[in-house]
Amino acid sequence: MEIRLLGAHNIESKNSQSISLLIDGVLAIDAGALTTSLTFAEQRKLKAVLLTHQHYDHTKDIPALGMNFWLFDNSIDIYGARTTYEVLASHLVDDVIYPNFFARPKQKPALRFTEVQDGTELKIAGYTVLPVKVNHSVPAIGYQVSSADGKKVFFTADTGPGLADTWRKIDPGLLIIELTALDKYHDFALEAGHLTAALVKDELVSFREIKNRLPRIVLVHMNPIDEPAIKKEIASAAKALKTPILVGREGMRLRL
Repeated sequence: MEIRLLGAHNIESKNSQSISLLIDGVLAIDAGALTTSLTFAEQRKLKAVLLTHQHYDHTKDIPALGMNFWLFDNSIDIYGARTTYEVLASHLVDDVIYPNFFARPKQKPALRFTEVQDGTELKIAGYTVLPVKVNHSVPAIGYQVSSADGKKVFFTADTGPGLADTWRKIDPGLLIIELTALDKYHDFALEAGHLTAALVKDELVSFREIKNRLPRIVLVHMNPIDEPAIKKEIASAAKALKTPILVGREGMRLRL
């Protein structure tokens, strides 16, 4: 299994892109940098997109993807919570901002939506996908993706602390976890449903207590403006945990 980080940050610039992960070139998680990072040939290979939640930085390329698949004369499957679909259909592909590609073209819509349920596995594009509810300011879902040969990756999505129940449901070899803000923004993180270095450390302690191990760990969704300072904070957390923690970046490829 190869996981490619198309977008690894929470805000955009020439050097930072919003969240989007690509597994083996066919299965995407989130669409913050999906069409902007892939060629048309690469987009044609996509089988499905798993959306973690409704926020713009995780869904913004869905309208463009719908247009492209319409022009490809093909359809792509989109998975997510019902609330995510409702926001997309009423705010982005709503026939006002952009055509409703969940209904167009009528005979074969470019976007096909399937609702996921917390804890209910699905078979998608040859993978076993387990959606797991996480703690964010809006309904959000993390995904464990398992390959046919047993490799497993879990992406937390945007989440705040209190992930013990989530850890009990998963068993990944690679954990891709969000870290958005500096420790001094602790109160903001709690209110908005995000993590800081200190909060990530606490959640990893919880993971180890529950699983008696830690998987490989990669951080994403970091504020690039504060990234140098956040890296220092996470380095201290990694030292205390006695485990390596990798900071994700655009173009990074991870293999399981």
